[in-house]
Amino acid sequence: MKKSFYSSLLSILLISFNGYSQQTLPTQTFQELMDLGVMQSRQGNYPAAQNYFTQALQLQPDNAVAFYSRGVTKSNLKDNRGAINDFDKAIEINPRYADAYVGRGTSKARQDDHKGALQDYNRGIDLNPVDANAYFSRGYSKSKLENYKGALSDYNKSLDLTPDNALGYSARGVVKQKLEDYKGSLEDFSKAIELSPKRPSSYSGRAYSKMKMTDYKGAIADYGKALEISPEDAESLYYRGFCKSQMEDYAGAQIDFDRALGQDPENAPAYYGRGFAKNKLGKTKEAIDDFNKAVSIGNIESKKVIFAGPITKQILDDLRSGVSERLKMAEMSSERSEVYFNRGLSKAKIGDTKSAIEDYNKAIALNPTFAEAYFTRGMVKSQLGDQRSAIQDCTNALKLNPKYAEAFYVRGIIRHALGDMEGCNDLSKAGELGYTAAYAVIRDFCN
Repeated sequence: MKKSFYSSLLSILLISFNGYSQQTLPTQTFQELMDLGVMQSRQGNYPAAQNYFTQALQLQPDNAVAFYSRGVTKSNLKDNRGAINDFDKAIEINPRYADAYVGRGTSKARQDDHKGALQDYNRGIDLNPVDANAYFSRGYSKSKLENYKGALSDYNKSLDLTPDNALGYSARGVVKQKLEDYKGSLEDFSKAIELSPKRPSSYSGRAYSKMKMTDYKGAIADYGKALEISPEDAESLYYRGFCKSQMEDYAGAQIDFDRALGQDPENAPAYYGRGFAKNKLGKTKEAIDDFNKAVSIGNIESKKVIFAGPITKQILDDLRSGVSERLKMAEMSSERSEVYFNRGLSKAKIGDTKSAIEDYNKAIALNPTFAEAYFTRGMVKSQLGDQRSAIQDCTNALKLNPKYAEAFYVRGIIRHALGDMEGCNDLSKAGELGYTAAYAVIRDFCN
């Protein structure tokens, strides 16, 4: 009976073992499994591809190609740590495996280890100096490390080897923008569009170069094409709004900023831009709300393009009725100084002069070289009757910008009103600098 029991138990174990073996041991050959893995990978079915490569490694556990292939699938599945382990193993088996170094570099780059990635790309290129992908990948890491000239050299080499690579032209276009070669950048994005006309980033990249070259109409057209392909791209919506404001299409700009904020509610420059547009459309209180939101979000990255001076001037008196608005858009110069400055303009427009001065104070504290903030603060102080302080603010503005015609003009008016005949000299200087309204004041009051 005992023997029968153990015989039965042994039979069960053998059946179990045979079943286990059938489930885990591959029935295909190594090459068949590798081919299946490659086929699944090409179809984008990376989990299946990884499974086939794992089965292949059960048959040949020291095969560098199998480890490399599985590493690629893991990388495509964003398992960068697992991919690096497989590339490590491939390199351990074959220290001259160029593709494995490049693959490992890519996985490191995806973990933001661009210095480590460069070491791998360098080794891969040493072993295979005609690998276009290796040059492209090294260019990307150099760009992330802000070595733009080095990145440009690598992208050039990559495109020499693969001249029909649309992504390569787009990447080089971005680097040329960093190097302020906007004409060259525009040419690269145009080539990328020619090769691959359905990529929205190529249109938006070309649009940015046009914008930097002040071709706002052309930029609007290209951002429009990008948005036809990707309608909810917040960045393209934001920059198109920027360009529309430059073209004085403030209603269109507000619509674009509205849509951009719908996609990215924490986009401080978009609040700022919308506030600017609303201010120009006479929606002053709504503009202040947007400026408040921009301030509350926090620091705005200096690389963001936002709205800045020159300024909108309040009418000081009837003598200044001819002063026109000259608001333009510019690169942000220091933290949020322009946000406070423009909020101050809006507050002054609705008569909240005390709060306006507080905003100008903040703008100046953030950017002590902000001549327009001194000048505009002086304007508000003059309206409040603090003429001596207003003169000092105009003087500070003139120290920062000796050709500030409006500052000479306003300081001249205030000085003359206080009985200081030096005011006429200021008015004369304003006229010489092109502010012709000063001559009418000189004719009436300085002769």
